[in-house]
Amino acid sequence: MPNSTPSHRANNFDAVRLLAALSVVFSHAFLIAEGTQSREWFVRLTGNQCALGLVGVFVFFAISGYLITESWCRGPALGRFASRRFLRIYPALVLNTAICALLLGPVVTSLPLPEYFAGPELRRYVWNMATLWPGPLTLPGVVFSHNQVGWHINGAMWTLRAEAMMYAMVALLGLSRILRLSTSLVLLGLGIAAIYFEKYLPLLGPFNTWAWLLGFYASGMVVYFLRDRLEFDWRGALLALVALALFVWLHRFIMLFPLAGGYLVIWFARRYDRWLDYSRFCGDLSYGLYIYGWPCEEFVMWLSGGRAAWWQVFFGSLAIAVPLAWLSWHLVEKWALHRVRQPAPAALAAVAPGE
Repeated sequence: MPNSTPSHRANNFDAVRLLAALSVVFSHAFLIAEGTQSREWFVRLTGNQCALGLVGVFVFFAISGYLITESWCRGPALGRFASRRFLRIYPALVLNTAICALLLGPVVTSLPLPEYFAGPELRRYVWNMATLWPGPLTLPGVVFSHNQVGWHINGAMWTLRAEAMMYAMVALLGLSRILRLSTSLVLLGLGIAAIYFEKYLPLLGPFNTWAWLLGFYASGMVVYFLRDRLEFDWRGALLALVALALFVWLHRFIMLFPLAGGYLVIWFARRYDRWLDYSRFCGDLSYGLYIYGWPCEEFVMWLSGGRAAWWQVFFGSLAIAVPLAWLSWHLVEKWALHRVRQPAPAALAAVAPGE
């Protein structure tokens, strides 16, 4: 998921996002290699409740809820807020779309190249990426392997539209002057309820994924508004870990994760462990790794003739995706962030609204 910090700071946010992205790639390696995640380590640990990559998504959304709320409260100007969010998501996504559609697709497709480029499916893929369509995303004649996900170009895209909806939600709440703790607590409750009643979520149409992820995002919002009242220390982190273990035992890990997971994620992200500060040397690779991980894993699977084991898919994909994430950061993302970092006019500065 996109990084929302406008400048490098002494905290662990970059490292936590990188770990979350790696967890997503790790879980997808099982799905892409075996067509199922039933043997993934965290799935087995939690009694088939949750994959590690899904926890990575929860982490991304909790961090985003915290930082995006902070961003609006620090500078509540709709135009600037929207441009920041756009520049963080789209420039890197445009490059990713071009690489998948114009390089990966032509290499893998079973169609003649003129037919590949002339067909409507290619244009539909570009349009779906531009509109953050959650998928399934396909390219003409592209099949990486013969399992249930072997024709997916990028199975990680399902969260981006929900992320953009969360941005819009924060802006609407801010413009309505109700972006505060009480509202965030209501959203947290609604998000937990949405997972409890998830069989009814398809009735929400395009908002079903947003509703399913709402609790995780709202957990970050709640922690933001309580940041000066909470004690961020190892005792709270230990209590949160015990609570998460209890949620596993209750077979409600996903539904109840926001009640403890949000605190745990933000506690660790707010710390500063210098040895984890990798982005000082190579930039923030988390978003690039997230959007390139799946296509690179599928490409490794295709190169193996559909026979690669999960660990071969995982490590092989990292050998390709990490350099692509580095290029994405240095060629696109940091230049977009440079525009984000331009100071807002003094007249737009505002104090975060209190409860």
